[in-house]
Amino acid sequence: MLQSPENYSNLIKAKAKKFGFQNCGISRADFLEEDAKPFESWLNKNYHGQMAYMENYFDKRLDPRLLVEGSKSVISLSYNYFPEEDLFGIDQLKISKYAYGEDYHEIIKEILREMVAELQDEIGDFQCRIFTDSAPILERSWARKSGIGWVGKNANLITKQTGSFYFLAEIICDLELQEDFATKDHCGSCRKCIDACPTDAIVSDKVIDGSKCISYATIELKNEIPESFKNKMEDWMFGCDICQDVCPWNRFSKPHHQEKFKPSPLLATLEKTEWQELSQELFSELFRKSPVKRTKFAGLKRNIEFLTASEIPDFQKK
Repeated sequence: MLQSPENYSNLIKAKAKKFGFQNCGISRADFLEEDAKPFESWLNKNYHGQMAYMENYFDKRLDPRLLVEGSKSVISLSYNYFPEEDLFGIDQLKISKYAYGEDYHEIIKEILREMVAELQDEIGDFQCRIFTDSAPILERSWARKSGIGWVGKNANLITKQTGSFYFLAEIICDLELQEDFATKDHCGSCRKCIDACPTDAIVSDKVIDGSKCISYATIELKNEIPESFKNKMEDWMFGCDICQDVCPWNRFSKPHHQEKFKPSPLLATLEKTEWQELSQELFSELFRKSPVKRTKFAGLKRNIEFLTASEIPDFQKK
């Protein structure tokens, strides 16, 4: 095969499709100039809440050459997790769709390892590192630059053909590849995500006050959930999909084909009263390989107690 950036790029995209990725785009590994000031402003406004780790490795987040020595290209990929059906109905405690099945971190990393091994067999040895939500990388910025989608008003990456229910991953490598270019923003005047957010976490176009986000409160926050969330969480006990569920572009989402993302049959059968009685044993059985284990048993119990207690009017409480 002729060794050219274009041919290598075409091969990589073909491999990505073979290994089940929805989209693949390529950017030159360079400093994210246009993201530096907005990211610094977001931190200065404390929109990251108690996620202190977001303040670490500021320069590395903006420049992949500091993260992977000798890197020349960032390969961005998306992997579908949209389920066949919503598991949770009215008056049930809910878990975000991305956490229905097994933890995506290891699943996608293993797929990436196999993909890179095949590429190295065909291209020859090249240096790289693989990532999926596992290092100081501004994933959405790279995916946007590579043309996978645009950043919506809810700060999620959106793709015309597939919506936004997908994971992002990266291969940062020392190959000289043909770069792609950003696509147009197609949100227009739509405000559905902004208007639907019950905690007003979307403070402006593409800017999220993470400290007001239900996902932050139920996953990242380690202290007690603030009273400002009372009666606003709409039964979300882990994560939140509201701003994605209302997005018109997600009418194009199609069910994934990853067996390991399929939920436990037991998950959708539990009623509120059963969640309230959740034991450590059942938690371990249900979420042994799930992203939900990140909250630990105590964290999920905290969320459940906050949700169910907030349904009781104050005058009825003893």
